[in-house]
Amino acid sequence: MRVLSRAVTRPRWVAPYSPTIVAALVIAGAAVALAAPATAAPLRLAEAIDIALRDNPLIAGAGDRARAMQEVPAQVSAYDDPTLSWEAWDIPDSLRVDQAENNIFRLSQKLPFPGKRTLAGTRATREADAAAEDVQTVRLEVRAAVTRAYAELWLASESARVVERDRALFERLAHTAESQYAIGQTTQADVLRAEVELTHAVIVQRTAALAIEAARAELNALLSRTPDAPLGEPQAPAVRRIEPPLETLIERALGTRPELAAQRAMIGRETSGVELAQLGTWPDFEVSVGRFINFDRNDGFGAMASVTLPFVQIGKYRAAVGEARARVAGAESAMRRLQDEVRRDVAVAYARANTAALQHELARSTHVPHAEQAVRASEAAYVSGAADFSGLLDALRMVQETHLQHVDAAAAYLRAVADLERAVGGPLDAIEE
Repeated sequence: MRVLSRAVTRPRWVAPYSPTIVAALVIAGAAVALAAPATAAPLRLAEAIDIALRDNPLIAGAGDRARAMQEVPAQVSAYDDPTLSWEAWDIPDSLRVDQAENNIFRLSQKLPFPGKRTLAGTRATREADAAAEDVQTVRLEVRAAVTRAYAELWLASESARVVERDRALFERLAHTAESQYAIGQTTQADVLRAEVELTHAVIVQRTAALAIEAARAELNALLSRTPDAPLGEPQAPAVRRIEPPLETLIERALGTRPELAAQRAMIGRETSGVELAQLGTWPDFEVSVGRFINFDRNDGFGAMASVTLPFVQIGKYRAAVGEARARVAGAESAMRRLQDEVRRDVAVAYARANTAALQHELARSTHVPHAEQAVRASEAAYVSGAADFSGLLDALRMVQETHLQHVDAAAAYLRAVADLERAVGGPLDAIEE
């Protein structure tokens, strides 16, 4: 009779769900519904990248700057504008210009030493080439950023599903604790702990819903859309070990990274600067022809030629040559630094991607099945009285943590692939072909 009496007189807080828990479950369900994408159509990573490469303003701005730089060589390689001047000499007091002793109309042109303007154009062309490579750099940055944001959105969405799925385990835990308490096989403390865990699961579910909203806003910003613009459901990444060897990826990166191509263009620019500085020791010229209109005598023509004398300030030009050579050395040092950074970036991202792939495979094949098996065994042992409540609770926590580690490893893999593609200078699929 003791068992029947305990089942009838159990406190109200032992009911399957207290009003607070029920309200929390309803709120969590509504939060997940609001955070779900407005459209059921899947969102593939390739589609998101294509939209960003087309609409992202960073890429458009880089393209505009590159086009502006392409207009510079024609300007700096051209001669200065010719000058047309008028001079009047010995104008009478009556200010009759037509009675001035001389009215001279002169046309003059500055002529830099041959090769100076050509080299100036060459330097500007190299700088324009570097600006064009900057466009490719920005495209790579945007592509990597979209991939990382896509990974975060998938992780947030998948984590929400894991929490929702595992919440059912905690609900079952609460039911089990209540049933055991009803027959006198457990204590009031175990029932309270079960409800605390269920409440915590609801809070985690709400946090996951907020994470989806934040990840969606981040990805929409990269797609140049409003934060609440609808996005389809992100697809799970295909996690697999990176097949090409590290040496192949590094070699490809050294040949394709736009930053290296831009730096090579800058080395060419500075090399042309040395030649231009050396030509600075050669003189520039100016020639002019004039028409003399004279008062009360015959008209005539005049001509003038002038030349600069750089040898007077030869030290200035020698210093300019020294500066130009130092700039070449600095550009070459910057190239070596960039090459070292490329090798490092590829190696680090390569290791991260393969580590995440290994962790994902271990979780899928070993950790998750073992954790789920442990839950079933712990629950059976708890019901039969062979194990205490703490063991069952630890098993439930472990299975949730293992599920989350599984999806986190997939997201970490996708982030590492984004960094690896950024480091290599192009999509891995193209490399693997």
